[in-house]
Amino acid sequence: MKHIRYDLKSSSPCHCLNIRRASRAVTQFYEKVLEPSGLKVTQYSLLRNLERVESVSMSALAKTMRIDRTTLNRNIKPLMNAGLIMVNSGEDSRSRHVMLTDAGKAALVNAWALWGEAQTLLEEYLGVEELDVFEKLLSKLEALTR
Repeated sequence: MKHIRYDLKSSSPCHCLNIRRASRAVTQFYEKVLEPSGLKVTQYSLLRNLERVESVSMSALAKTMRIDRTTLNRNIKPLMNAGLIMVNSGEDSRSRHVMLTDAGKAALVNAWALWGEAQTLLEEYLGVEELDVFEKLLSKLEALTR
């Protein structure tokens, strides 16, 4: 198992900037660990959400993932092009349903261990107790717009 080396960075007086910097750093960390799978962390998350359902509407998937439909559409295109997901027409002409393909299921299996490694490394880096507090704070921050 790899160990995380860190150099503490100076913070900004702006809380928003500090949170954005931390978010980018965590995303880059996960993407580096997931790199051998060929998936970005956003793609992994989308595929993992699709794994839980057979077929789901774009609106329901966006709501489940707590992202807007524009972001979802942008994230789906490379997965469709790679043959990892399929998008079909829904009950009416305005709705579309998304589902995992067999290749998408295989990609998830390959990425699962790497994602687990990233999770473990982050838990070791922050400590389980600090991570629990951090996740509660993140939920509280997310609730600002709800």
